[in-house]
Amino acid sequence: MSWMVTGGAGYIGAHVVHALIAADSEVVVVDDLSTGSAARVPEGVPLVRVDVRDPAEVAAAVARHRPTGIIHLAARKDVAESTLHPLCYYRDNLDGLRSVLSAVIAHGVPHVLFSSSAAVYGTPPDPGPIAETAQTVPENAYGRTKLVGEWLLRDAAASAGFRWTALRYFNVAGAAAPALRDTGLTNLVPKLLLAARTGSAATVHGGDYPTRDGSAIRDYVHVRDVAEAHVHAALALSGGVLSADVLNVGRGEGVSVLEMIDAVSRTVGPLPYLVGPRRTGDPAEVVAGVGEISARLGWTARFGLDDIVRSAAGDWSLATV
Repeated sequence: MSWMVTGGAGYIGAHVVHALIAADSEVVVVDDLSTGSAARVPEGVPLVRVDVRDPAEVAAAVARHRPTGIIHLAARKDVAESTLHPLCYYRDNLDGLRSVLSAVIAHGVPHVLFSSSAAVYGTPPDPGPIAETAQTVPENAYGRTKLVGEWLLRDAAASAGFRWTALRYFNVAGAAAPALRDTGLTNLVPKLLLAARTGSAATVHGGDYPTRDGSAIRDYVHVRDVAEAHVHAALALSGGVLSADVLNVGRGEGVSVLEMIDAVSRTVGPLPYLVGPRRTGDPAEVVAGVGEISARLGWTARFGLDDIVRSAAGDWSLATV
């Protein structure tokens, strides 16, 4: 199998590329490097610098490299930014996917693996892990673009006949190597580590949620586990095990923001924090139901919370963001 990975120079995408290479797949990366880094792409892997919103450029890349599958990760992903600039998210996330699907149909690519998100669920109506069959009522523009992306994928596949799977990531963190770490500041763990390095207090957005300690609860999953989930799903798509499926990718365990601060403190030393107001569009608790992906793919997350934090920190005193 050969896979084209859009966004393959980004944080999650680069981990997926490395995992595919380790599984003896051929890989080509498509990335405009607006947030990704060419240094993350393994030596010998072709890097096509293309804006995925450009249908002609994407089609040309697919025609040139003839992949047997496309893993589409390239997208904007900041919930707060999506609330401030929703039209940018609808443009970039959906136009990018539309360009990819147009190339898939034009060139007969048989398999598509789509990077979706737990943000499609919004606030679950009931406590506990969320199954893939739960209602989808996203509370921010980012989550809505991911849900509409799943609809686009489903409708295009029904018409054109390619196999597809959408992986709904929960909160991805950690790193397989320092060079692959998350250098952005949209995710909680890098924000906490930056506060530790600069000696400043971390900000907790909301202390009055109906949770066990008042802070929001999320399911944090190691990026290495997420990358391995892609490899499992890619093999299942090519083997006919998956054809039109949606799967959660998480640990199935909730961690509150205050519990994550404790985990960071165990690794780098005490981290003070301040409690601020809630952010618009942030649900109180979102935890993955992982029974389906375990049953269908034989995949379960291997790394725990402290593994995630230690790998993200690395030599935290010397790291830069």
